Amino acid sequence: MNTAHALRHALIAAACCITPGLTAAASPSAQDLPQTMTMLRHAIGVPTVAGRHQVPVLAAYFADQLKAGGIPASDIEIIPVGETAALAARYRGTGEGKPILLSGHMDVVAAKRADWTRDPFSLVEEDGYLYGRGTADMKTAAVVLVQTLIRLKREGFKPKHDLILLLSGDEETTMASTRELARRFHDAEFLLNADAGGGTLDPASGKPVVYQIQAAEKTYADFRITLTSPGGHSSEPTADNAIYRLAKVIDRVAGYAFPPMINDITRASLRATGAHTPGALGKAMTRFADHPDDAAAAATISADPAYVGQIRTTCVATMLDGGHALNALPQSASVNVNCRIFPGTPVAAVRDTLVKVIDDRSATVSVLPPPPVESPASPLREDVIAAVTDAVHARFPDVEIAPGMSAGASDSMYFRNAGVPSYGVDAAFTKPDDTFAHGLNEKLPASEVEAGLAFWHRVLTQLAR
Repeated sequence: MNTAHALRHALIAAACCITPGLTAAASPSAQDLPQTMTMLRHAIGVPTVAGRHQVPVLAAYFADQLKAGGIPASDIEIIPVGETAALAARYRGTGEGKPILLSGHMDVVAAKRADWTRDPFSLVEEDGYLYGRGTADMKTAAVVLVQTLIRLKREGFKPKHDLILLLSGDEETTMASTRELARRFHDAEFLLNADAGGGTLDPASGKPVVYQIQAAEKTYADFRITLTSPGGHSSEPTADNAIYRLAKVIDRVAGYAFPPMINDITRASLRATGAHTPGALGKAMTRFADHPDDAAAAATISADPAYVGQIRTTCVATMLDGGHALNALPQSASVNVNCRIFPGTPVAAVRDTLVKVIDDRSATVSVLPPPPVESPASPLREDVIAAVTDAVHARFPDVEIAPGMSAGASDSMYFRNAGVPSYGVDAAFTKPDDTFAHGLNEKLPASEVEAGLAFWHRVLTQLAR
C-alpha cells in the first residue's frame, strides 16, 4: 500500500477510533493560559544559545514547574551532556502499553540585540504576534508540553501508557543530548515531536490550508571543502592562492542543482498543498506530483525557498575560513557546505557529486562530525492520524490532513534510526516564512499558545488512554 492509499485508509479508520466526548474538555482552563504565558516569558528570557551554559538553567526551571504541578521528583531527571543538558520527565500511567515519547528542544539559535528590533530574549506581544528568540522554534511548544502534563496531573488523568517528555539541549548544534535521549528511551511505542509538522495558513487570506504530519525528514550533513597553497609574503603574490581557488569552487557549488526527486510522502504533500496554493506555485506542485519529470514545474517550485527542499537535495555554503595573517598569502582556505539530503540518497553519493562539481583535484572534501544519520520514514499509524485529525478538526473542521517531509533536521531522526516511529505534530498554524525561525525578529501568532494547549490535551488524552 503506497503512502497516499495508506493515509486515506488511516483517515477513514480514524473516524472510527475517536471516542465521542472523550476530549470535550480540551479547551484550556482559566489558569492554564496565564500559567503558560508566565512560563513562556521566563523561558524566552533564558538565552539558551550554544556556549552560554543556560540550557541546564532552563531545564531546572522546567523541572521545578513539573514538581510543583505534581510530577514526583523521582520521575524527573536533568541529564548533563557537555555544557548543555537534556530533561526527561515521566508522567506515569498504568504500564499496560509502551511509553509514548513527547519530543522538543530547549536551545535556540544565537541572536544579537543590535540586529533585532526588540530584545530577542524578552517576550513581547505586539499586533497579534509574540516576538522573541524561541517563540516559533520552539520554546512555546516546549512550554505548552510542560503545562499540558501539569494539567493532566491536576485532572487526575490515568493513561495506559507512560508519557515521557524529552527536551534536548543542543538540537540546533551537535544533537549530542538527542543521541543520549535516544539511547536511553528507544523502547517506546512512538514519539510525537512538537518541533515538526504543523499547519499552513494562506499567505494572503490567513485561512488554514493544510495540516501536515511529519513522517520523514531529510538527512543532515556538513561537508568541509579545503584548499591549500604554499603561502608566503603578501608583497609577493603568486597565482596559487587558496582563497581565489576556493572562490571558484564556491561558485561551482552555487551553480549546481541536484536533480528533482519524489517519494510517496512528498507526492501526497505536494498534492495537498498545491490544491490550496494560488498561482503558478500551486499549479507547479500539482503538476510535479503527477509528473516529476516536468522540468518547468520543478524550476517553479525550486525558486521558492520554502519548498525547494521538498523536491531535491540542497547544498549551500554556510561558513568560510581562510588565511592566517593580514600580510601573508593564505596557506589554506575552506568552506562549510551544509546539505539536506533527500531520503534514500546515501551521504557518500552526495559527497561524490560535490567532488565532481567542484572539479579541483587538489581540494579535499570531508564529512564533519557527528556522522550523518539516515533514518527511514515512519509508517502512518491509524491511531496517531486519528488523534491529530480530531484535534485539528476541532479547530478547523475542513482542513486537509497530509503526510509531510521536513526539509530540515529534527530530533526525530535519531529515534527513527533507533526504531521508534516518530511523527512531527506541531500544533501551530502559521504562514510560510512568516515566523522567521533562526532569523531576525522571530515571532509566532499569539493565538497559537491557547490553540496549542487545546491541541496537545486532546491528542494525549486520545492516544494514551
